[in-house]
Amino acid sequence: MIANPLAAGLAAGEATTDRIAWVRTSLVFLPLAQAISDAKVLTGRQKPLTEIAFLFAEIETENGHSGIGYSYSKRAGGSGQFAHAKEIAGELIGEDPSDIARLWDKLVWAGASVGRSGMSTQAIAAFDIALWDLKAKRAKLPLAKLLGAHRDSVRCYNTSGGYLSMPIEEVKERITMALEKGIGAIKLKVGQPDPMVDLKRIEAVRNHIGDIPLAIDANQQWDRTTALRFGRIAEQFNLTWIEEPLDAYDYEGHAALAAELATPIATGEMLTSVDEHYELIRNNSVDFIQPDAPRVGGITPFLKIMALADHRKLQLAPHYCMEIHLHLTAAYAREPWVEHFEWSEAMFNEKLEVVNGRMIVPNRPGLGFSLSEQARAWAREVHEVGKRP
Repeated sequence: MIANPLAAGLAAGEATTDRIAWVRTSLVFLPLAQAISDAKVLTGRQKPLTEIAFLFAEIETENGHSGIGYSYSKRAGGSGQFAHAKEIAGELIGEDPSDIARLWDKLVWAGASVGRSGMSTQAIAAFDIALWDLKAKRAKLPLAKLLGAHRDSVRCYNTSGGYLSMPIEEVKERITMALEKGIGAIKLKVGQPDPMVDLKRIEAVRNHIGDIPLAIDANQQWDRTTALRFGRIAEQFNLTWIEEPLDAYDYEGHAALAAELATPIATGEMLTSVDEHYELIRNNSVDFIQPDAPRVGGITPFLKIMALADHRKLQLAPHYCMEIHLHLTAAYAREPWVEHFEWSEAMFNEKLEVVNGRMIVPNRPGLGFSLSEQARAWAREVHEVGKRP
């Protein structure tokens, strides 16, 4: 009689019977040292950024495995994410933490009446990222290694010193500090009401840094005509890319710019689903695609975007969230970029290392970070479901 292989496997203890026992969500507000402004502020669309809301999800299983993930919101939205996460967190109790894709679908459909993108999936992202962290920790591997790393470090650029709210001399000082820390490239915010001011700032930075890679970010400020004219003039500065020159959903406009300009076009950070990123890819709208894992719903949908982008041989430069995106970009086939910000360093006990223009993938299991006591002190709301093992 032929033995049942499934029964044999179960008898040998090869299959997991672990279940999620406890989930905690926290709404934490990170204060910024100074208010910052980009093009959206100068045009009156938004107020200066003074704090960032983080939604943290912590998950523990019956067998003592744990994971942590986060989503975030700049300006309004953090409390909404927390409220949605609080409503759906109970759906995870009793579930197998290995079934990440199925659990993503379950959480989406738990709140499908408010949509399967936007704030609802940004709330789900914190859980999804925590489950991937847990899975990698259980395997005793950094997440990049679990996914299949192509490299142990990733090129990194700094944005936090190039905001429009800073005079150009301060910008240059901050750029110097970033480069001295080992950062490999710089991104400068543009989108002034007078484009000539932007051109002077770009020229000043280019002269300051020499041949070091330089990108610019217009934060959706321009119309199609302005973007094309500006892009043609800016080609003299040998920019690595022009980011968000148009409205985030103007797929055709970005495609026209990508076809006309020698400078690569980058966008995608404001999109909140795989389908929206597919439109960028399908329309040939980008050279550098810039998904944001917390905004698209976590690592599970981010991996789908990576596969679509790789199929079209696109470059990858995710937005923000270096603690998460470092692992994901390390697992991308083509040499990517990761965005460096100092802002979130106070949130975590661990620091990321930058050497010779590259951010080093930590050798710690999972994502490799844990919440600091300072982050917990900044929490304004906390919710728990289930029973901690």
